[in-house]
This record gives sequence, C-alpha cells and structure tokens, in this order.
Amino acid sequence: MNWTTFLADTMGRIGTLSKQAPGMFDGFNTMSQAAKRNGALDEKTKELIALGIAVSTRCDSCIGFHVQSLVRLGTTRQELCEALEMIGYMGGGPAIAYGAKALEAFDEFSAA
Repeated sequence: MNWTTFLADTMGRIGTLSKQAPGMFDGFNTMSQAAKRNGALDEKTKELIALGIAVSTRCDSCIGFHVQSLVRLGTTRQELCEALEMIGYMGGGPAIAYGAKALEAFDEFSAA
C-alpha cells in the first residue's frame, strides 16, 4: 500500500462527508484539539495510545493518520516498535498484523 496516496484519498472522502455534516466535524475537531494538548501526558504519548487503539480496531486510516503524527513528533523507529510490541502483546495476532502495517507506514512517512 502507498500510505501517502491512501491518506490523500481518505482525506478526499472525509472532505466530502464534512460538507454534509459540518457540525459533527466541528465537534470532532474541538474534541481532537482538547485531547491532544500537552498536559500530564505529552502529545507523542497520546498519539502512541491512539495508535494502539487504531491497531486494535483495525482502522487503516487511523493507523495512517496517527503514524503520520508520530513521525511529525519525532518518534524513533525503536519507540514505535516498542509500542507495537505492547500493542501486539495485548491484541494478539490481529494486532501484530496491523502493527506491521503501522511499521510500513512509519517507514514510508519517515523516508518522505
């Protein structure tokens, strides 16, 4: 999979939906900003948690978006792999398979 193209296509579909449901997206964006603000946990830690949920729920789009954020936040490949170990431990085989997708996305976004 080309993650960059996949996320661009996803954003196009989300843009179409947002025109039909702007109130929902306004609320979601407000919630996103509040959840990501630095507090007792920094944004990187919160994005690693979000990645764990994305892998566990098997959401390719979510994996892509959160990995992209983790790259932006300076996450190392080792940090990501250690998080994926914990995610795989808690989620078993399906989490390992989707964790491999997350690593693939990380490598693509890191190379860009």
